[in-house]
Amino acid sequence: MRTRLPLYGVLVLLLLAFLAPLLWALSGSFKPRGDIFAYPPRLIPDPFTLDNYQRLFSGQPFWRWFLMSTVVALAATAVSVFVCALAGYGFAKFRFAGRKLLFGVMFSSLSIPFAVILVPLFVMLVKTGLGSPWFALIVPWVAPAFGIFMMQQYIVQSIPDSVLEAARIDGAGEFGIFRTIVLPLLRPALGALAVWQFLQSYNSFLWPLVLVSDSSQYTLPLGLQTLFVSEQRQYDLVLAGAVIAVVPAVALFVLLRKQLLEGLSTGAVKG
Repeated sequence: MRTRLPLYGVLVLLLLAFLAPLLWALSGSFKPRGDIFAYPPRLIPDPFTLDNYQRLFSGQPFWRWFLMSTVVALAATAVSVFVCALAGYGFAKFRFAGRKLLFGVMFSSLSIPFAVILVPLFVMLVKTGLGSPWFALIVPWVAPAFGIFMMQQYIVQSIPDSVLEAARIDGAGEFGIFRTIVLPLLRPALGALAVWQFLQSYNSFLWPLVLVSDSSQYTLPLGLQTLFVSEQRQYDLVLAGAVIAVVPAVALFVLLRKQLLEGLSTGAVKG
């Protein structure tokens, strides 16, 4: 036990370091504006007030920002999880001309920063008439290379060819095999990918900043940014909005925590 005390101490310090920003935001969201940066700082608000939340809901289109971000992130997650699973299955279990070359190109795209393709992607969507925010906000997350690579690796390690051959002998079609055999076996990896993909889309700031010019179509990061860069720098409203913004991500983690932990532990053991 004594030999583990330093390890526990380091873990506690890391836990506090990760929780400190969230606790400070939660505490500040219930304080009057003048008390947020008071010194010495107080974790417990005194006086305790809900005024920040009331002004955020009544004076800002917060729920529209929140709905825009949540709907876009859920749609991007649903589409990308399916596309990644299908593409990963193809790379893992089918042999076709150019497979290694395509997989190599796809894998090498992981090294390209998103900022490099930002302008070409924007111009391409505008030129093809697909620049509608509801559609264009989802496009960058439809087929992420990391997700395809993750699914390909999981399928190679977890689904033997004999299972698929047995299904083919029984007369199952290829898409039927994917839907009834591969997808259920991929559930842990799909849960982990869904959490990662949702956070990528939900927290995205740069792409909506370039794409969206109408304030009525702002996502949550863009909307909160307008409060931060205003002349009054409304930190109190930003903190209240940040606390609410955490809720969907936490809810998704709680909902998929079992699949997430299974997916991560399976990859760790087999990797």
